[in-house]
Amino acid sequence: MRVILSKPRGFCAGVVRAIDIVELALKKYGPPVYVRHEIVHNKRVVEDLKAKGAVFVEELDEVPEGAHTVFSAHGVSQKVADVAESRNLPVIDATCPLVAKVHKEGQRYSADNFDIILIGHEGHPEVVGTMGRIPGQVYLVSSVDDVAKLTVNDPAKLAYVTQTTLSVDDTRDVIEALKSRFPEVVGPDVKDICYATQNRQTAVRDLVGQVDVLLVVGAQNSSNSNRLRDLGAELDVPSYLIEDATALDKSWLDGVDAVGISAGASAPEALVQELIERLSEIAEIEVEEFDGINENVQFKLPNELRDVAA
Repeated sequence: MRVILSKPRGFCAGVVRAIDIVELALKKYGPPVYVRHEIVHNKRVVEDLKAKGAVFVEELDEVPEGAHTVFSAHGVSQKVADVAESRNLPVIDATCPLVAKVHKEGQRYSADNFDIILIGHEGHPEVVGTMGRIPGQVYLVSSVDDVAKLTVNDPAKLAYVTQTTLSVDDTRDVIEALKSRFPEVVGPDVKDICYATQNRQTAVRDLVGQVDVLLVVGAQNSSNSNRLRDLGAELDVPSYLIEDATALDKSWLDGVDAVGISAGASAPEALVQELIERLSEIAEIEVEEFDGINENVQFKLPNELRDVAA
């Protein structure tokens, strides 16, 4: 059985930076370091960091006075940031720089008296944080149908921004619907879409024509991982999202000659390698990597951690 690995897959630069921030904070300040929300959407990553002394909380009232606190890669609302400041918590912000860029774009449009349309998934932590960072009116839409139902204050003063874990392909129809309904709407260039989301989706699109089944390693609550699985299914390849190798169902491999593997942007490569090992126990396999984009993006660490990183 051929096992073909999608490229790129797994960790993006924002996730690497967020994990590094927690590990460096533990090294510099010692445990415990408190992290608001899962640093990234992956159980293995969270458990590994817990073992090193990170304590994960949902709200800041669970953080003791004066404890070092990390905001997750998804970003937080201004209200959360204000609570941290009012309690004098020493905060290290692990918000992905691409998410922070969306915050700034929304704030810039809002300062020019535009109402903002955010394209994203209701309840996703990044969306909650972004809506809480933009002053003024913010409308949330997820689909073309949402656009059709949208009632706005002034069609001539509208701007849109997008959740970073949606690709150009994911948002294209919604943006076209917005421009059709509100011809004066403005928004960022497509180059502002998260590179990692787009690259992983493009890689899966290229891969599925070569395989009989697609396995996506990632968390069930990971937006980008779910989308990779959905892409495979849309292209008529049986596709499954699994947390790790233990979730593999052998029946999925019946009559299969080639298995494709990808991984969401918050899934560590160790989980992919464990899945390959599991496949090798089921059948004799040949592993190859599909030719794809080489990613070399790196994001700077926060100033307060650069000394210990060096």
